[in-house]
Amino acid sequence: MYAAYQMSDCSDDNLKFAVQTGVNHIVHATHKPFMVEGKGYWSKDALVEFRERVESHGISLEVMAPPLHSSFIDRAESPNIMLGNEDRDKDINNIIECVKAAGEAGIPCLKYNMCILGVVSTGRRPGRGGSTYRYFNFEEMKEKDKELTSAGEVDADAMWERISYFLERVIPVAEEYKVKMACHPHDPGMPPSGYRGVDRVLGTVEGAKKFADLVDSPYHGFNFCQGTFSEMLEDPGKEIFDVIRYFGQKKKIFMVHFRNIRGKRLDFEETYIDEGDVDMWEAMKVYHEVGYDGVFCPDHVARSEQDSGWGHRQRAFTAGYIKALIKALENP
Repeated sequence: MYAAYQMSDCSDDNLKFAVQTGVNHIVHATHKPFMVEGKGYWSKDALVEFRERVESHGISLEVMAPPLHSSFIDRAESPNIMLGNEDRDKDINNIIECVKAAGEAGIPCLKYNMCILGVVSTGRRPGRGGSTYRYFNFEEMKEKDKELTSAGEVDADAMWERISYFLERVIPVAEEYKVKMACHPHDPGMPPSGYRGVDRVLGTVEGAKKFADLVDSPYHGFNFCQGTFSEMLEDPGKEIFDVIRYFGQKKKIFMVHFRNIRGKRLDFEETYIDEGDVDMWEAMKVYHEVGYDGVFCPDHVARSEQDSGWGHRQRAFTAGYIKALIKALENP
Protein backbone atom coordinates (compact mmCIF):
# COMPACT_ATOMS: atom_id res chain seq x y z
CA MET A 1 0.00 0.00 0.00
CA TYR A 2 1.28 3.45 -0.80
CA ALA A 3 0.25 7.09 -1.16
CA ALA A 4 -0.11 8.50 -4.66
CA TYR A 5 -0.89 11.92 -6.06
CA GLN A 6 -3.57 12.20 -8.71
CA MET A 7 -2.53 15.03 -11.01
CA SER A 8 -3.21 16.37 -14.48
CA ASP A 9 -0.12 18.58 -14.64
CA CYS A 10 2.85 16.24 -14.46
CA SER A 11 5.44 18.95 -14.96
CA ASP A 12 8.93 18.30 -13.71
CA ASP A 13 8.27 20.77 -10.87
CA ASN A 14 5.20 18.82 -9.76
CA LEU A 15 7.02 15.52 -9.99
CA LYS A 16 9.80 16.97 -7.85
CA PHE A 17 7.16 18.15 -5.38
CA ALA A 18 5.84 14.60 -5.19
CA VAL A 19 9.27 13.16 -4.40
CA GLN A 20 10.03 15.94 -1.90
CA THR A 21 6.84 15.04 0.01
CA GLY A 22 7.65 11.33 0.02
CA VAL A 23 5.20 10.30 -2.70
CA ASN A 24 6.69 8.03 -5.34
CA HIS A 25 3.53 6.98 -7.18
CA ILE A 26 1.16 9.01 -9.35
CA VAL A 27 -2.18 8.68 -11.07
CA HIS A 28 -2.42 10.78 -14.21
CA ALA A 29 -5.86 12.36 -14.39
CA THR A 30 -6.26 13.47 -18.00
CA HIS A 31 -5.99 11.80 -21.39
CA LYS A 32 -4.14 14.77 -22.83
CA PRO A 33 -1.60 15.32 -24.41
CA PHE A 34 -0.99 11.78 -25.63
CA MET A 35 -3.51 11.55 -28.45
CA VAL A 36 -2.68 10.54 -31.99
CA GLU A 37 -3.08 13.71 -34.04
CA GLY A 38 -6.60 13.98 -35.41
CA LYS A 39 -7.73 10.82 -33.62
CA GLY A 40 -9.61 10.06 -30.41
CA TYR A 41 -7.10 7.64 -28.91
CA TRP A 42 -3.59 7.49 -27.47
CA SER A 43 -0.24 7.06 -29.12
CA LYS A 44 1.70 4.19 -27.56
CA ASP A 45 4.97 6.01 -28.19
CA ALA A 46 3.71 9.12 -26.39
CA LEU A 47 2.69 7.01 -23.40
CA VAL A 48 6.09 5.29 -23.26
CA GLU A 49 7.87 8.63 -23.42
CA PHE A 50 5.67 9.97 -20.60
CA ARG A 51 6.11 6.89 -18.42
CA GLU A 52 9.87 7.02 -18.84
CA ARG A 53 9.97 10.71 -17.91
CA VAL A 54 7.93 10.02 -14.77
CA GLU A 55 10.17 7.09 -13.87
CA SER A 56 13.28 9.25 -14.33
CA HIS A 57 12.16 11.07 -11.16
CA GLY A 58 11.95 7.80 -9.25
CA ILE A 59 8.15 7.74 -9.53
CA SER A 60 5.92 4.88 -10.63
CA LEU A 61 3.09 5.70 -13.04
CA GLU A 62 0.28 3.57 -11.63
CA VAL A 63 -2.89 4.69 -13.42
CA MET A 64 -3.94 6.83 -16.36
CA ALA A 65 -7.29 8.19 -17.57
CA PRO A 66 -8.64 7.68 -21.10
CA PRO A 67 -11.16 10.20 -22.52
CA LEU A 68 -14.04 9.00 -20.33
CA HIS A 69 -14.04 11.44 -17.42
CA SER A 70 -16.50 12.67 -14.78
CA SER A 71 -17.59 15.48 -17.06
CA PHE A 72 -21.13 16.76 -17.55
CA ILE A 73 -22.41 15.14 -20.74
CA ASP A 74 -22.27 18.36 -22.80
CA ARG A 75 -18.55 18.66 -22.04
CA ALA A 76 -17.68 14.97 -22.35
CA GLU A 77 -14.89 13.86 -24.68
CA SER A 78 -16.73 10.60 -25.47
CA PRO A 79 -20.41 11.51 -24.99
CA ASN A 80 -21.96 8.93 -27.27
CA ILE A 81 -21.21 6.03 -24.94
CA MET A 82 -23.55 7.31 -22.24
CA LEU A 83 -25.97 8.86 -24.73
CA GLY A 84 -26.36 5.37 -26.17
CA ASN A 85 -26.69 6.63 -29.70
CA GLU A 86 -25.61 5.28 -33.08
CA ASP A 87 -22.15 6.82 -32.75
CA ARG A 88 -21.25 5.05 -29.52
CA ASP A 89 -19.27 2.31 -31.25
CA LYS A 90 -16.83 4.93 -32.54
CA ASP A 91 -16.27 6.29 -29.03
CA ILE A 92 -15.96 2.77 -27.61
CA ASN A 93 -13.41 1.86 -30.27
CA ASN A 94 -11.36 4.90 -29.26
CA ILE A 95 -11.35 3.67 -25.66
CA ILE A 96 -10.35 0.20 -26.86
CA GLU A 97 -7.41 1.68 -28.75
CA CYS A 98 -6.41 3.54 -25.56
CA VAL A 99 -6.50 0.25 -23.65
CA LYS A 100 -4.27 -1.38 -26.25
CA ALA A 101 -1.81 1.51 -26.21
CA ALA A 102 -1.70 1.47 -22.40
CA GLY A 103 -1.01 -2.26 -22.30
CA GLU A 104 1.76 -1.97 -24.89
CA ALA A 105 3.26 1.00 -23.02
CA GLY A 106 3.33 -0.76 -19.65
CA ILE A 107 0.47 1.17 -18.00
CA PRO A 108 -1.24 -1.34 -15.66
CA CYS A 109 -4.53 0.41 -14.90
CA LEU A 110 -6.97 2.96 -16.38
CA LYS A 111 -9.53 4.90 -14.38
CA TYR A 112 -12.77 6.03 -16.01
CA ASN A 113 -16.32 7.24 -15.40
CA MET A 114 -19.69 6.27 -16.85
CA CYS A 115 -21.85 9.27 -16.07
CA ILE A 116 -24.10 11.89 -17.59
CA LEU A 117 -24.29 14.47 -14.80
CA GLY A 118 -20.64 14.61 -13.75
CA VAL A 119 -19.86 15.47 -10.13
CA VAL A 120 -22.88 17.31 -8.69
CA SER A 121 -22.32 19.85 -5.91
CA THR A 122 -24.52 22.38 -4.14
CA GLY A 123 -21.67 24.73 -3.33
CA ARG A 124 -18.91 25.33 -0.80
CA ARG A 125 -18.97 25.88 2.95
CA PRO A 126 -16.42 27.45 5.32
CA GLY A 127 -13.87 24.97 6.69
CA ARG A 128 -11.09 25.15 9.21
CA GLY A 129 -8.44 27.83 8.93
CA GLY A 130 -10.32 29.79 6.29
CA SER A 131 -10.51 26.89 3.86
CA THR A 132 -13.71 25.81 2.10
CA TYR A 133 -15.36 22.40 1.63
CA ARG A 134 -17.56 21.10 -1.16
CA TYR A 135 -21.04 20.18 0.04
CA PHE A 136 -24.17 18.59 -1.38
CA ASN A 137 -27.76 18.86 -0.19
CA PHE A 138 -30.38 17.24 -2.39
CA GLU A 139 -33.27 19.33 -1.06
CA GLU A 140 -31.47 22.48 -2.18
CA MET A 141 -30.40 21.00 -5.51
CA LYS A 142 -33.78 19.69 -6.60
CA GLU A 143 -35.15 23.23 -6.43
CA LYS A 144 -32.09 24.82 -8.00
CA ASP A 145 -31.91 22.93 -11.29
CA LYS A 146 -34.82 20.89 -12.66
CA GLU A 147 -34.00 21.01 -16.39
CA LEU A 148 -33.25 17.83 -18.28
CA THR A 149 -29.79 17.44 -19.74
CA SER A 150 -29.22 16.99 -23.47
CA ALA A 151 -29.48 13.24 -22.75
CA GLY A 152 -33.17 13.65 -21.86
CA GLU A 153 -34.87 11.11 -19.60
CA VAL A 154 -32.54 8.20 -18.83
CA ASP A 155 -34.02 5.56 -16.55
CA ALA A 156 -32.21 2.70 -14.81
CA ASP A 157 -32.79 0.21 -17.63
CA ALA A 158 -31.28 2.57 -20.19
CA MET A 159 -28.28 3.29 -17.95
CA TRP A 160 -27.59 -0.40 -17.39
CA GLU A 161 -27.90 -1.17 -21.10
CA ARG A 162 -25.32 1.51 -21.96
CA ILE A 163 -22.94 0.43 -19.22
CA SER A 164 -23.23 -3.26 -20.14
CA TYR A 165 -22.78 -2.51 -23.84
CA PHE A 166 -19.50 -0.74 -23.05
CA LEU A 167 -18.16 -3.38 -20.67
CA GLU A 168 -18.95 -6.30 -22.98
CA ARG A 169 -16.75 -4.73 -25.66
CA VAL A 170 -13.95 -3.21 -23.60
CA ILE A 171 -13.19 -5.67 -20.79
CA PRO A 172 -12.19 -8.58 -23.09
CA VAL A 173 -9.59 -6.26 -24.66
CA ALA A 174 -8.44 -5.15 -21.21
CA GLU A 175 -7.95 -8.82 -20.30
CA GLU A 176 -5.95 -9.44 -23.47
CA TYR A 177 -3.68 -6.46 -22.82
CA LYS A 178 -3.61 -6.95 -19.03
CA VAL A 179 -4.94 -3.50 -18.18
CA LYS A 180 -7.22 -3.14 -15.17
CA MET A 181 -10.28 -0.95 -15.75
CA ALA A 182 -11.18 1.04 -12.63
CA CYS A 183 -14.62 2.70 -12.77
CA HIS A 184 -15.52 5.57 -10.44
CA PRO A 185 -19.03 5.40 -8.93
CA HIS A 186 -21.54 8.22 -9.44
CA ASP A 187 -20.77 11.19 -7.21
CA PRO A 188 -23.08 11.69 -5.42
CA GLY A 189 -25.89 9.16 -5.41
CA MET A 190 -29.44 10.41 -5.95
CA PRO A 191 -32.92 9.14 -5.05
CA PRO A 192 -34.35 6.34 -7.23
CA SER A 193 -36.46 8.97 -9.02
CA GLY A 194 -33.21 10.42 -10.33
CA TYR A 195 -32.02 13.98 -10.81
CA ARG A 196 -32.57 16.06 -13.93
CA GLY A 197 -34.15 13.00 -15.49
CA VAL A 198 -31.15 10.72 -14.93
CA ASP A 199 -31.14 7.62 -12.72
CA ARG A 200 -27.65 7.40 -11.20
CA VAL A 201 -27.41 3.63 -10.96
CA LEU A 202 -23.80 3.67 -9.75
CA GLY A 203 -24.75 5.91 -6.84
CA THR A 204 -25.78 3.13 -4.45
CA VAL A 205 -23.92 0.22 -2.91
CA GLU A 206 -26.40 -2.21 -4.48
CA GLY A 207 -25.82 -0.60 -7.87
CA ALA A 208 -22.06 -0.93 -7.41
CA LYS A 209 -22.48 -4.61 -6.52
CA LYS A 210 -24.51 -5.15 -9.68
CA PHE A 211 -21.86 -3.36 -11.72
CA ALA A 212 -19.12 -5.55 -10.26
CA ASP A 213 -21.03 -8.67 -11.32
CA LEU A 214 -21.84 -7.55 -14.88
CA VAL A 215 -18.60 -8.98 -16.25
CA ASP A 216 -16.62 -11.83 -14.74
CA SER A 217 -13.06 -10.58 -15.06
CA PRO A 218 -10.14 -9.74 -12.77
CA TYR A 219 -9.61 -6.66 -14.97
CA HIS A 220 -13.07 -5.23 -14.17
CA GLY A 221 -13.35 -3.24 -10.95
CA PHE A 222 -13.42 0.13 -9.25
CA ASN A 223 -11.60 3.31 -8.70
CA PHE A 224 -12.88 2.91 -5.14
CA CYS A 225 -13.68 6.47 -4.07
CA GLN A 226 -14.20 6.00 -0.36
CA GLY A 227 -15.75 9.45 -0.13
CA THR A 228 -18.33 8.66 -2.80
CA PHE A 229 -19.18 5.29 -1.27
CA SER A 230 -19.55 7.03 2.12
CA GLU A 231 -21.98 9.47 0.48
CA MET A 232 -24.23 6.51 -0.37
CA LEU A 233 -24.77 5.58 3.28
CA GLU A 234 -27.09 6.68 6.07
CA ASP A 235 -24.37 6.18 8.68
CA PRO A 236 -21.00 6.16 6.91
CA GLY A 237 -19.04 6.15 10.17
CA LYS A 238 -20.40 2.67 10.87
CA GLU A 239 -21.31 1.25 7.45
CA ILE A 240 -18.32 2.06 5.23
CA PHE A 241 -16.09 -0.67 6.68
CA ASP A 242 -18.36 -3.47 5.47
CA VAL A 243 -18.52 -1.84 2.03
CA ILE A 244 -14.72 -1.78 1.80
CA ARG A 245 -14.62 -5.36 3.01
CA TYR A 246 -17.19 -6.54 0.44
CA PHE A 247 -15.44 -5.12 -2.62
CA GLY A 248 -11.97 -5.79 -1.23
CA GLN A 249 -12.68 -9.47 -0.69
CA LYS A 250 -13.95 -9.69 -4.29
CA LYS A 251 -10.68 -8.05 -5.46
CA LYS A 252 -12.61 -5.25 -7.15
CA ILE A 253 -10.64 -2.36 -5.64
CA PHE A 254 -7.98 -1.25 -8.13
CA MET A 255 -7.19 2.17 -6.62
CA VAL A 256 -8.56 4.25 -3.75
CA HIS A 257 -9.60 7.89 -3.42
CA PHE A 258 -9.01 8.18 0.33
CA ARG A 259 -11.46 10.92 1.28
CA ASN A 260 -13.54 11.67 4.37
CA ILE A 261 -16.97 13.28 4.69
CA ARG A 262 -19.33 14.59 7.35
CA GLY A 263 -23.04 13.81 6.99
CA LYS A 264 -24.96 11.12 5.15
CA ARG A 265 -26.68 10.19 1.90
CA LEU A 266 -28.10 13.25 0.10
CA ASP A 267 -26.75 15.67 2.72
CA PHE A 268 -22.99 15.80 3.31
CA GLU A 269 -19.85 17.89 3.14
CA GLU A 270 -16.30 16.88 2.37
CA THR A 271 -13.75 17.49 5.11
CA TYR A 272 -10.10 17.23 5.92
CA ILE A 273 -9.08 13.60 6.17
CA ASP A 274 -8.77 13.78 9.98
CA GLU A 275 -12.10 15.40 10.91
CA GLY A 276 -14.93 13.62 9.08
CA ASP A 277 -17.34 10.97 10.34
CA VAL A 278 -15.21 8.02 9.19
CA ASP A 279 -12.32 6.73 11.30
CA MET A 280 -9.70 6.56 8.55
CA TRP A 281 -7.37 4.42 10.66
CA GLU A 282 -10.09 1.79 10.94
CA ALA A 283 -10.71 2.06 7.20
CA MET A 284 -7.02 1.57 6.45
CA LYS A 285 -6.99 -1.55 8.62
CA VAL A 286 -9.85 -3.04 6.57
CA TYR A 287 -8.00 -2.44 3.29
CA HIS A 288 -5.03 -4.23 4.82
CA GLU A 289 -7.27 -7.04 6.10
CA VAL A 290 -8.64 -7.80 2.61
CA GLY A 291 -5.19 -7.77 1.01
CA TYR A 292 -5.45 -4.54 -0.95
CA ASP A 293 -1.94 -3.38 -1.89
CA GLY A 294 -2.50 -0.46 -4.27
CA VAL A 295 -2.56 3.34 -4.21
CA PHE A 296 -4.35 5.72 -1.84
CA CYS A 297 -4.90 9.17 -3.39
CA PRO A 298 -5.80 12.45 -1.71
CA ASP A 299 -9.07 13.52 -3.36
CA HIS A 300 -11.32 16.61 -3.38
CA VAL A 301 -9.09 18.33 -0.86
CA ALA A 302 -10.18 21.53 0.86
CA ARG A 303 -9.52 24.80 -0.96
CA SER A 304 -7.64 27.75 0.43
CA GLU A 305 -6.59 31.17 -0.85
CA GLN A 306 -3.12 30.41 0.49
CA ASP A 307 -2.84 27.31 -1.67
CA SER A 308 -2.37 26.61 -5.37
CA GLY A 309 -5.25 25.76 -7.67
CA TRP A 310 -4.33 22.08 -7.49
CA GLY A 311 -3.98 22.25 -3.71
CA HIS A 312 -0.31 21.47 -3.07
CA ARG A 313 -0.59 22.23 0.66
CA GLN A 314 -3.77 20.25 1.17
CA ARG A 315 -2.57 17.26 -0.83
CA ALA A 316 0.79 17.18 0.97
CA PHE A 317 -1.02 17.14 4.34
CA THR A 318 -3.34 14.35 3.19
CA ALA A 319 -0.53 12.30 1.65
CA GLY A 320 1.48 12.59 4.86
CA TYR A 321 -1.54 11.38 6.84
CA ILE A 322 -1.95 8.42 4.48
CA LYS A 323 1.74 7.55 4.72
CA ALA A 324 1.57 7.64 8.51
CA LEU A 325 -1.41 5.26 8.57
CA ILE A 326 0.37 2.84 6.24
CA LYS A 327 3.57 3.04 8.28
CA ALA A 328 1.64 2.30 11.48
CA LEU A 329 0.08 -0.76 9.86
CA GLU A 330 3.36 -2.08 8.52
CA ASN A 331 5.21 -1.49 11.79
CA PRO A 332 2.71 -2.18 14.61
